[in-house]
Amino acid sequence: MSLRKHLLNGVVSLAISVAITVWLADDEDGPWSLTDMALAVAISSFLSGFCTSYFAD
Repeated sequence: MSLRKHLLNGVVSLAISVAITVWLADDEDGPWSLTDMALAVAISSFLSGFCTSYFAD
């Protein structure tokens, strides 16, 4: 599998995770803003999708 395929899996994981997080989050009171939370989810989900794809080979 090429690096391109692993990157694509990371991006797909990122898109799904961020979309669901932003959709379900209630932006009321809390220590973190929605932007901060979406960024944290984006980084972790991309790395999760990429590493899972890479090490599954």
